[in-house]
Amino acid sequence: MRIAHVITRLILGGAQENTVLSCEDLMRMYGDEVLLITGPPLGPEGSLLERVRAGGVPTEVITQLRREIHPWRDLVSYFRIKRILRRFQPQVVHTHSAKAGILGRAAAHALGVPVVVHGVHGAPFHPYQNRLAWWFCWACERWAARRCHAFVSVADAMTELMVEAGVAPREKFTTIYSGMEVETFLNANRHRDRMRAELGFRPEHVVIGKVARLFKLKGHADVIEAARQLVRSGPEVRFLFVGDGVLASRLRDQIRSLGLERHFHFAGLVPPDRVAEFIGAMDIVVHASLREGLARVLPQALIAGKPVVSYDIDGAREVVLPEVTGLLIPPRDIQALATSLGRLVRDSELRERLGRAGRERWTEVFRHERMSQSLRALYSRLLLSDSACPESHI
Repeated sequence: MRIAHVITRLILGGAQENTVLSCEDLMRMYGDEVLLITGPPLGPEGSLLERVRAGGVPTEVITQLRREIHPWRDLVSYFRIKRILRRFQPQVVHTHSAKAGILGRAAAHALGVPVVVHGVHGAPFHPYQNRLAWWFCWACERWAARRCHAFVSVADAMTELMVEAGVAPREKFTTIYSGMEVETFLNANRHRDRMRAELGFRPEHVVIGKVARLFKLKGHADVIEAARQLVRSGPEVRFLFVGDGVLASRLRDQIRSLGLERHFHFAGLVPPDRVAEFIGAMDIVVHASLREGLARVLPQALIAGKPVVSYDIDGAREVVLPEVTGLLIPPRDIQALATSLGRLVRDSELRERLGRAGRERWTEVFRHERMSQSLRALYSRLLLSDSACPESHI
C-alpha cells in the first residue's frame, strides 16, 4: 500500500510514538510505501524527528503547521498538505491530533483519497474549556468526521465520548490500543539499582513516579498536594517527575513553598528508549491527568510490573482494573489520591500483586506489532469495501 500519516508535531508524546511505530512497522512488516507529514517539533517537550529520519521513514515537514490556531498559517498548511498528497498519491491517509486531523482530512477528501482514517488519541473538546472553545472544537470535529471513512480510537472510552457527542456514528469507530516496544518495559528492573543510585534514592525509599509533560491538565500540582500529606506519615517517600514543559518553574515553586524539595526529583526530558529505565527505578506510578485518551505510561508501568494509581478518566479504567492491576480514584480528589498512594507505600505485597497482574494481562495486548497488524487489516478492509464513501454518513 501507499500510506500517508499526518500529525501536527513530532514531540515526545504518546500519539507521536504511536504514529512513528506504525510507520516503521508498515514499512518493515508489509513493505508499504509510507510518508509521514508533520509540522516542526516546537516546544520544550523534545523531538522524535531525528528518530523518524534515522529509522528511514520518508518525512515532509511543513513549517507553517502548528498547534495554535492561526488562519493564515493554517491555510498555507492545508494547501501544502494537499500538494504533498497529490504528489504522493496515497491509497490511505491516516491523520492524528486536532489540527493535522482537520487539515489532513479536508485535503485528503478534496483529492478523493480512497481511504481516510483519523486517530482519536484524545478528544479536542473537553470540560475544562470555556463554552465557546468547546463548541468550536466540537463543530470542527463534526465537520471533519464527514470527510473520513473511519476512526481509530486508542480506547473504548474515546469512542463513547465521540459517539455521545454526536461527532460520528458508532459503526465508523474501531478501537486499537496504542502499541509500544514492550520488551524494554519487561526488562525495566534490570537497571533498577543503577538508576536509583544515579537519582539519589536509597534502598529504603519508596519512589512514586509520574511520566508526563509538565503541562496544564497533567495533574502534577495535585500530586504535589497529595505529597504534602504523604510525607507526614511516610518520610521515606520520594517523588520522581519524568518530563519537561512550560510548568516546570511553577511546579518547583510549589514544591519549595511546601518545604518538599528533598522529596522530589525532576528528571527532565528523557528519550523514549530510556523511559523504561526510569520506570524501573519507581515502586509506584501515579497518573493524575485530567484528560487523556489512554496514557501510554499506564500499560508501560504495568508491563514493567509497577502498580498504578490513576484518576478515573477516559481510557484509564480499561487497563487500571481496581484491586487487580491498580487503584482508581475520582479526578481532583486529593485526599483519595494521598490515601491510595499511602496504602501502596505501606504495603509492598500489594504493590507486587498488582504489578504482576498488570504484566500478565497487558504485555501481549500492547505489542506495537499487534497494533500495526490491526491498522493494516482495517486499511485493507476499507480499501476492499464498496461502500467506502466519506459522504455516506452525512
